[in-house]
Amino acid sequence: MSQQREAVIVGAVRTAIGKAQRGSLVHTRPDDMGAAVLSALVERVGVDPNEIEDVVMGCAMPEAEQGMNVARNCVLLAGLPDSIAAMTINRYCSSGLQSIWQVHTDILAGGIDVGIAGGTETMSMIPMGGNKIVPNIDLVAKRPEAYMGMGQTAENVAVKYEISREEQDAFAAESQRKAIAAIERGDFKEQIVPLNAYTYDGKGKKIEFVFDTDECPRATTAEGLAKLRPAFANPKGAAAFGGSVTAGNSSQMSDGASAVMLMEAGKANDLGLKPMAKVHGYVTVGLDPAYMGLGPAFAVPKLIERFGPKAGISYSDIDCVEVNEAFASQAKYCGDKFVELGIPAEAINPNGGAIALGHPLGCTGAKLTTQLVYWLRDNNKRWGIVTMCVGGGMGAAGLIENLDYQG
Repeated sequence: MSQQREAVIVGAVRTAIGKAQRGSLVHTRPDDMGAAVLSALVERVGVDPNEIEDVVMGCAMPEAEQGMNVARNCVLLAGLPDSIAAMTINRYCSSGLQSIWQVHTDILAGGIDVGIAGGTETMSMIPMGGNKIVPNIDLVAKRPEAYMGMGQTAENVAVKYEISREEQDAFAAESQRKAIAAIERGDFKEQIVPLNAYTYDGKGKKIEFVFDTDECPRATTAEGLAKLRPAFANPKGAAAFGGSVTAGNSSQMSDGASAVMLMEAGKANDLGLKPMAKVHGYVTVGLDPAYMGLGPAFAVPKLIERFGPKAGISYSDIDCVEVNEAFASQAKYCGDKFVELGIPAEAINPNGGAIALGHPLGCTGAKLTTQLVYWLRDNNKRWGIVTMCVGGGMGAAGLIENLDYQG
Protein backbone atom coordinates (compact mmCIF):
# COMPACT_ATOMS: atom_id res chain seq x y z
CA MET A 1 0.00 0.00 0.00
CA SER A 2 1.34 3.42 -0.94
CA GLN A 3 2.01 5.90 1.86
CA GLN A 4 -0.79 8.39 2.50
CA ARG A 5 -0.02 11.83 1.12
CA GLU A 6 0.08 14.85 3.40
CA ALA A 7 0.15 18.55 2.52
CA VAL A 8 2.08 21.03 4.65
CA ILE A 9 2.76 24.76 4.59
CA VAL A 10 6.48 25.51 4.14
CA GLY A 11 6.32 29.29 3.76
CA ALA A 12 3.96 32.26 3.98
CA VAL A 13 4.36 35.96 3.24
CA ARG A 14 2.27 39.05 2.66
CA THR A 15 2.64 42.67 1.75
CA ALA A 16 1.91 45.37 4.25
CA ILE A 17 -1.68 46.55 3.74
CA GLY A 18 -2.37 49.98 2.28
CA LYS A 19 -5.39 52.24 2.58
CA ALA A 20 -7.42 52.07 -0.61
CA GLN A 21 -7.81 55.20 -2.72
CA ARG A 22 -5.71 57.39 -0.43
CA GLY A 23 -2.84 55.23 0.79
CA SER A 24 0.63 54.11 -0.21
CA LEU A 25 -0.48 51.45 -2.73
CA VAL A 26 -3.02 53.54 -4.60
CA HIS A 27 -0.89 53.42 -7.78
CA THR A 28 0.54 49.91 -7.33
CA ARG A 29 -1.03 47.31 -9.60
CA PRO A 30 -2.41 44.09 -8.11
CA ASP A 31 -0.37 41.92 -10.48
CA ASP A 32 2.79 43.70 -9.34
CA MET A 33 1.85 43.09 -5.70
CA GLY A 34 1.11 39.46 -6.47
CA ALA A 35 4.40 39.04 -8.33
CA ALA A 36 6.29 40.54 -5.39
CA VAL A 37 4.92 38.05 -2.86
CA LEU A 38 5.43 35.10 -5.22
CA SER A 39 9.08 35.90 -5.88
CA ALA A 40 9.77 36.69 -2.22
CA LEU A 41 8.12 33.46 -1.10
CA VAL A 42 10.17 31.33 -3.48
CA GLU A 43 13.36 33.05 -2.33
CA ARG A 44 12.55 32.70 1.38
CA VAL A 45 11.64 29.03 1.15
CA GLY A 46 14.74 28.39 -0.94
CA VAL A 47 13.07 26.01 -3.34
CA ASP A 48 14.06 25.63 -6.98
CA PRO A 49 11.22 27.42 -8.89
CA ASN A 50 11.11 24.50 -11.33
CA GLU A 51 9.70 22.36 -8.50
CA ILE A 52 6.53 24.50 -8.39
CA GLU A 53 3.70 23.12 -10.48
CA ASP A 54 0.71 25.38 -9.94
CA VAL A 55 -0.27 28.76 -8.49
CA VAL A 56 -3.82 29.51 -7.36
CA MET A 57 -4.68 33.07 -6.35
CA GLY A 58 -7.89 34.55 -5.05
CA CYS A 59 -9.34 37.81 -6.35
CA ALA A 60 -12.82 39.10 -5.50
CA MET A 61 -13.15 41.57 -8.38
CA PRO A 62 -11.20 39.91 -11.23
CA GLU A 63 -11.44 42.59 -13.89
CA ALA A 64 -9.48 45.51 -15.36
CA GLU A 65 -6.00 45.66 -13.75
CA GLN A 66 -6.68 42.36 -11.98
CA GLY A 67 -8.46 40.64 -14.82
CA MET A 68 -7.18 38.28 -17.56
CA ASN A 69 -6.34 35.46 -15.09
CA VAL A 70 -4.29 37.72 -12.84
CA ALA A 71 -2.64 34.72 -11.17
CA ARG A 72 -0.89 33.74 -14.41
CA ASN A 73 0.20 37.33 -14.95
CA CYS A 74 1.66 37.38 -11.44
CA VAL A 75 3.68 34.25 -12.23
CA LEU A 76 5.08 35.78 -15.41
CA LEU A 77 5.82 39.14 -13.77
CA ALA A 78 7.65 37.33 -10.97
CA GLY A 79 9.99 35.83 -13.54
CA LEU A 80 9.02 32.29 -12.57
CA PRO A 81 9.33 29.46 -15.12
CA ASP A 82 6.74 29.27 -17.91
CA SER A 83 6.09 25.68 -16.81
CA ILE A 84 4.20 26.89 -13.71
CA ALA A 85 0.47 26.90 -14.39
CA ALA A 86 -1.84 29.37 -12.64
CA MET A 87 -5.51 29.95 -11.89
CA THR A 88 -7.54 32.81 -10.42
CA ILE A 89 -10.49 31.87 -8.21
CA ASN A 90 -13.27 33.91 -6.69
CA ARG A 91 -15.32 33.22 -3.57
CA TYR A 92 -15.32 36.88 -2.61
CA CYS A 93 -13.84 37.47 0.86
CA SER A 94 -12.79 33.83 1.32
CA SER A 95 -10.99 33.58 -2.03
CA GLY A 96 -7.52 33.59 -0.45
CA LEU A 97 -8.43 30.82 1.97
CA GLN A 98 -10.19 28.88 -0.77
CA SER A 99 -6.98 29.01 -2.83
CA ILE A 100 -5.05 27.37 0.02
CA TRP A 101 -7.57 24.55 0.25
CA GLN A 102 -7.49 24.13 -3.54
CA VAL A 103 -3.72 23.62 -3.58
CA HIS A 104 -3.95 21.46 -0.44
CA THR A 105 -6.46 19.08 -2.01
CA ASP A 106 -4.56 18.99 -5.31
CA ILE A 107 -1.52 17.78 -3.37
CA LEU A 108 -3.49 15.16 -1.46
CA ALA A 109 -5.05 13.92 -4.69
CA GLY A 110 -1.63 13.45 -6.24
CA GLY A 111 -2.06 16.03 -8.96
CA ILE A 112 0.89 18.12 -7.79
CA ASP A 113 3.64 17.97 -5.18
CA VAL A 114 4.38 21.70 -4.83
CA GLY A 115 2.03 24.64 -5.24
CA ILE A 116 1.49 28.22 -4.16
CA ALA A 117 -1.82 29.68 -2.99
CA GLY A 118 -2.61 33.28 -2.26
CA GLY A 119 -4.55 36.34 -3.26
CA THR A 120 -4.19 39.87 -4.54
CA GLU A 121 -6.62 42.77 -4.54
CA THR A 122 -6.58 46.49 -5.23
CA MET A 123 -9.63 48.30 -3.93
CA SER A 124 -8.00 51.52 -5.10
CA MET A 125 -8.27 50.59 -8.78
CA ILE A 126 -11.34 48.34 -8.81
CA PRO A 127 -14.47 49.58 -7.00
CA MET A 128 -16.54 47.36 -4.73
CA GLY A 129 -18.76 45.33 -7.04
CA GLY A 130 -16.60 46.01 -10.06
CA ASN A 131 -16.86 48.65 -12.76
CA LYS A 132 -20.16 47.45 -14.20
CA ILE A 133 -22.90 45.97 -12.03
CA VAL A 134 -25.78 44.47 -14.01
CA PRO A 135 -28.30 42.80 -11.66
CA ASN A 136 -30.52 39.97 -12.85
CA ILE A 137 -34.04 41.42 -12.86
CA ASP A 138 -35.66 38.13 -11.89
CA LEU A 139 -33.29 37.70 -8.95
CA VAL A 140 -33.91 41.30 -7.87
CA ALA A 141 -37.62 40.54 -7.80
CA LYS A 142 -37.33 37.19 -6.04
CA ARG A 143 -34.32 37.69 -3.75
CA PRO A 144 -33.33 41.38 -3.63
CA GLU A 145 -31.03 40.67 -0.69
CA ALA A 146 -28.68 38.94 -3.15
CA TYR A 147 -27.62 42.45 -4.21
CA MET A 148 -27.84 44.05 -0.79
CA GLY A 149 -24.89 46.22 0.16
CA MET A 150 -22.54 44.71 2.72
CA GLY A 151 -23.03 47.67 5.04
CA GLN A 152 -26.77 47.12 5.07
CA THR A 153 -26.29 43.46 6.00
CA ALA A 154 -24.22 44.66 8.96
CA GLU A 155 -27.07 46.97 9.96
CA ASN A 156 -29.44 44.01 9.73
CA VAL A 157 -27.27 42.00 12.12
CA ALA A 158 -27.02 44.91 14.55
CA VAL A 159 -30.80 45.41 14.61
CA LYS A 160 -31.78 41.73 14.78
CA TYR A 161 -29.33 40.86 17.55
CA GLU A 162 -29.50 44.22 19.34
CA ILE A 163 -25.82 45.04 19.04
CA SER A 164 -25.67 48.68 20.05
CA ARG A 165 -23.65 51.47 18.51
CA GLU A 166 -21.70 51.71 21.76
CA GLU A 167 -20.79 48.01 21.63
CA GLN A 168 -19.68 48.29 18.01
CA ASP A 169 -17.53 51.36 18.66
CA ALA A 170 -15.94 49.75 21.72
CA PHE A 171 -15.16 46.64 19.66
CA ALA A 172 -13.62 48.76 16.90
CA ALA A 173 -11.49 50.78 19.31
CA GLU A 174 -10.15 47.58 20.87
CA SER A 175 -9.27 46.20 17.44
CA GLN A 176 -7.28 49.35 16.73
CA ARG A 177 -5.53 49.17 20.09
CA LYS A 178 -4.44 45.57 19.59
CA ALA A 179 -3.26 46.16 16.03
CA ILE A 180 -1.19 49.21 16.95
CA ALA A 181 0.38 47.29 19.84
CA ALA A 182 1.28 44.40 17.49
CA ILE A 183 2.93 46.76 15.01
CA GLU A 184 4.87 48.51 17.77
CA ARG A 185 6.12 45.11 19.01
CA GLY A 186 7.21 44.24 15.48
CA ASP A 187 4.95 41.18 15.35
CA PHE A 188 4.32 41.47 11.60
CA LYS A 189 7.79 42.38 10.37
CA GLU A 190 9.03 38.91 9.44
CA GLN A 191 5.93 37.98 7.46
CA ILE A 192 5.84 41.21 5.42
CA VAL A 193 7.54 41.51 2.04
CA PRO A 194 8.93 45.04 1.53
CA LEU A 195 7.19 46.36 -1.57
CA ASN A 196 8.61 48.84 -4.07
CA ALA A 197 5.78 51.34 -4.41
CA TYR A 198 5.24 54.84 -5.72
CA THR A 199 2.85 57.77 -5.65
CA TYR A 200 2.58 61.09 -7.48
CA ASP A 201 2.90 64.44 -5.74
CA GLY A 202 0.08 66.10 -7.69
CA LYS A 203 2.50 67.88 -10.00
CA GLY A 204 3.37 64.85 -12.07
CA LYS A 205 6.45 63.89 -10.10
CA LYS A 206 6.75 60.19 -9.30
CA ILE A 207 7.87 59.45 -5.75
CA GLU A 208 9.28 55.96 -5.19
CA PHE A 209 9.59 54.35 -1.77
CA VAL A 210 9.60 51.01 0.06
CA PHE A 211 6.30 50.11 1.73
CA ASP A 212 6.70 47.64 4.60
CA THR A 213 4.35 48.61 7.44
CA ASP A 214 0.57 48.24 7.68
CA GLU A 215 -0.82 51.75 7.40
CA CYS A 216 -4.52 51.25 8.16
CA PRO A 217 -4.44 51.22 12.00
CA ARG A 218 -5.23 54.52 13.65
CA ALA A 219 -5.21 55.50 17.30
CA THR A 220 -8.76 56.16 18.43
CA THR A 221 -11.24 55.70 21.25
CA ALA A 222 -14.83 54.58 21.45
CA GLU A 223 -15.71 58.17 22.34
CA GLY A 224 -14.01 59.41 19.20
CA LEU A 225 -15.70 56.81 17.04
CA ALA A 226 -19.07 57.79 18.49
CA LYS A 227 -18.83 61.12 16.63
CA LEU A 228 -18.96 59.46 13.20
CA ARG A 229 -22.19 59.40 11.23
CA PRO A 230 -23.82 56.11 10.21
CA ALA A 231 -22.66 55.23 6.71
CA PHE A 232 -25.28 52.79 5.47
CA ALA A 233 -28.65 53.79 6.92
CA ASN A 234 -31.02 56.67 6.21
CA PRO A 235 -29.60 59.69 8.07
CA LYS A 236 -33.06 61.31 8.00
CA GLY A 237 -34.73 58.34 9.62
CA ALA A 238 -35.99 58.15 13.16
CA ALA A 239 -33.27 57.82 15.77
CA ALA A 240 -34.07 54.16 16.38
CA PHE A 241 -33.59 53.42 12.70
CA GLY A 242 -30.85 55.90 11.91
CA GLY A 243 -28.18 53.23 11.74
CA SER A 244 -25.17 52.24 13.83
CA VAL A 245 -22.62 51.03 11.27
CA THR A 246 -20.01 53.68 10.49
CA ALA A 247 -16.71 53.97 8.66
CA GLY A 248 -15.06 53.65 12.06
CA ASN A 249 -16.60 50.33 13.06
CA SER A 250 -16.31 48.73 9.61
CA SER A 251 -13.37 47.09 7.85
CA GLN A 252 -11.25 49.42 5.77
CA MET A 253 -11.10 49.18 2.00
CA SER A 254 -7.51 48.30 1.29
CA ASP A 255 -4.85 46.97 -1.07
CA GLY A 256 -2.48 44.05 -0.64
CA ALA A 257 -1.32 40.57 -1.59
CA SER A 258 -0.27 37.37 0.15
CA ALA A 259 1.14 33.97 -0.81
CA VAL A 260 1.49 30.59 0.93
CA MET A 261 3.58 27.66 -0.34
CA LEU A 262 2.26 24.16 0.22
CA MET A 263 4.14 20.94 -0.42
CA GLU A 264 3.65 17.22 -0.10
CA ALA A 265 5.27 16.31 3.23
CA GLY A 266 7.55 13.67 1.74
CA LYS A 267 8.68 16.12 -0.90
CA ALA A 268 9.46 18.72 1.75
CA ASN A 269 11.51 16.16 3.63
CA ASP A 270 13.41 15.22 0.47
CA LEU A 271 14.22 18.90 -0.11
CA GLY A 272 15.33 19.38 3.49
CA LEU A 273 12.55 21.85 4.29
CA LYS A 274 10.98 22.17 7.72
CA PRO A 275 7.17 22.53 7.53
CA MET A 276 5.59 25.44 9.38
CA ALA A 277 1.98 24.30 9.56
CA LYS A 278 -0.68 21.92 8.30
CA VAL A 279 -4.22 22.62 7.13
CA HIS A 280 -6.50 20.02 8.70
CA GLY A 281 -9.80 21.10 7.23
CA TYR A 282 -11.84 23.70 5.43
CA VAL A 283 -15.60 24.23 5.19
CA THR A 284 -18.03 26.63 3.59
CA VAL A 285 -21.63 27.36 4.53
CA GLY A 286 -24.53 29.22 2.99
CA LEU A 287 -27.05 31.44 4.79
CA ASP A 288 -29.54 34.26 4.25
CA PRO A 289 -27.71 36.94 2.21
CA ALA A 290 -29.39 39.66 4.26
CA TYR A 291 -27.36 38.50 7.28
CA MET A 292 -24.19 37.40 5.49
CA GLY A 293 -21.99 38.61 8.36
CA LEU A 294 -23.09 35.67 10.48
CA GLY A 295 -21.14 33.27 8.24
CA PRO A 296 -18.32 32.50 10.73
CA ALA A 297 -20.86 31.62 13.44
CA PHE A 298 -22.09 28.81 11.17
CA ALA A 299 -18.78 27.84 9.57
CA VAL A 300 -16.70 27.34 12.73
CA PRO A 301 -19.09 24.81 14.34
CA LYS A 302 -19.25 22.89 11.07
CA LEU A 303 -15.45 22.94 10.89
CA ILE A 304 -14.96 21.59 14.42
CA GLU A 305 -17.74 19.01 14.08
CA ARG A 306 -16.30 17.69 10.83
CA PHE A 307 -12.56 17.88 11.46
CA GLY A 308 -12.20 18.24 15.23
CA PRO A 309 -12.65 14.52 16.08
CA LYS A 310 -10.06 13.46 13.51
CA ALA A 311 -7.57 16.01 14.87
CA GLY A 312 -8.47 15.06 18.44
CA ILE A 313 -9.51 18.57 19.46
CA SER A 314 -12.54 20.57 20.52
CA TYR A 315 -13.33 24.27 20.86
CA SER A 316 -11.34 24.73 24.05
CA ASP A 317 -8.16 23.59 22.26
CA ILE A 318 -8.22 26.52 19.84
CA ASP A 319 -5.40 28.93 20.63
CA CYS A 320 -6.14 31.61 18.05
CA VAL A 321 -9.01 32.57 15.77
CA GLU A 322 -8.36 35.03 12.96
CA VAL A 323 -11.93 36.11 12.21
CA ASN A 324 -12.23 38.72 9.51
CA GLU A 325 -13.81 41.84 10.96
CA ALA A 326 -15.93 42.90 8.02
CA PHE A 327 -18.03 44.93 10.46
CA ALA A 328 -17.99 45.26 14.22
CA SER A 329 -21.63 44.15 14.49
CA GLN A 330 -21.06 40.79 12.83
CA ALA A 331 -17.57 40.23 14.24
CA LYS A 332 -18.78 40.85 17.79
CA TYR A 333 -21.74 38.53 17.31
CA CYS A 334 -19.53 35.77 15.91
CA GLY A 335 -16.88 36.25 18.60
CA ASP A 336 -19.49 35.97 21.33
CA LYS A 337 -20.76 32.75 19.75
CA PHE A 338 -17.24 31.33 19.66
CA VAL A 339 -16.87 32.02 23.38
CA GLU A 340 -20.21 30.33 24.07
CA LEU A 341 -18.93 27.26 22.23
CA GLY A 342 -15.83 27.14 24.43
CA ILE A 343 -13.15 29.04 22.51
CA PRO A 344 -11.22 31.28 24.93
CA ALA A 345 -12.07 34.96 24.51
CA GLU A 346 -8.40 35.92 24.45
CA ALA A 347 -7.86 33.63 21.44
CA ILE A 348 -9.99 35.80 19.16
CA ASN A 349 -8.02 38.27 17.01
CA PRO A 350 -5.18 38.80 19.51
CA ASN A 351 -3.54 41.31 17.14
CA GLY A 352 -6.70 43.09 16.08
CA GLY A 353 -8.61 42.57 12.88
CA ALA A 354 -9.74 44.10 9.61
CA ILE A 355 -11.35 47.13 11.22
CA ALA A 356 -7.79 48.19 12.06
CA LEU A 357 -5.61 46.22 9.65
CA GLY A 358 -7.73 46.34 6.51
CA HIS A 359 -9.57 43.87 4.29
CA PRO A 360 -8.18 43.53 0.74
CA LEU A 361 -10.99 41.16 -0.24
CA GLY A 362 -9.54 38.28 -2.32
CA CYS A 363 -6.20 38.54 -0.51
CA THR A 364 -7.62 38.42 3.03
CA GLY A 365 -7.90 34.64 3.50
CA ALA A 366 -4.24 34.09 2.60
CA LYS A 367 -3.21 37.14 4.62
CA LEU A 368 -5.02 35.91 7.74
CA THR A 369 -3.54 32.44 7.28
CA THR A 370 -0.07 34.00 7.11
CA GLN A 371 -0.72 36.01 10.26
CA LEU A 372 -2.07 32.94 12.05
CA VAL A 373 0.86 30.70 11.11
CA TYR A 374 3.34 33.24 12.44
CA TRP A 375 1.30 33.98 15.58
CA LEU A 376 1.09 30.28 16.47
CA ARG A 377 4.82 29.85 15.92
CA ASP A 378 5.86 32.99 17.79
CA ASN A 379 3.65 32.17 20.79
CA ASN A 380 4.32 28.40 20.79
CA LYS A 381 0.64 27.59 20.35
CA ARG A 382 -0.73 24.69 18.37
CA TRP A 383 -4.23 25.16 16.94
CA GLY A 384 -5.77 28.03 15.00
CA ILE A 385 -8.76 28.89 12.84
CA VAL A 386 -9.15 31.35 9.96
CA THR A 387 -12.75 32.33 9.29
CA MET A 388 -14.76 34.98 7.53
CA CYS A 389 -18.18 35.98 6.27
CA VAL A 390 -18.64 36.08 2.51
CA GLY A 391 -20.79 38.30 0.31
CA GLY A 392 -23.94 36.72 -1.06
CA GLY A 393 -24.65 34.91 2.21
CA MET A 394 -21.77 32.52 2.93
CA GLY A 395 -19.13 31.74 5.50
CA ALA A 396 -15.82 29.87 5.43
CA ALA A 397 -13.38 28.48 7.99
CA GLY A 398 -10.09 26.59 7.98
CA LEU A 399 -8.36 24.61 10.75
CA ILE A 400 -4.58 24.98 10.97
CA GLU A 401 -1.96 23.28 13.17
CA ASN A 402 1.45 24.70 14.05
CA LEU A 403 3.90 21.88 13.28
CA ASP A 404 6.65 23.62 15.23
CA TYR A 405 4.67 23.43 18.48
CA GLN A 406 6.98 22.49 21.35
CA GLY A 407 4.37 21.36 23.86
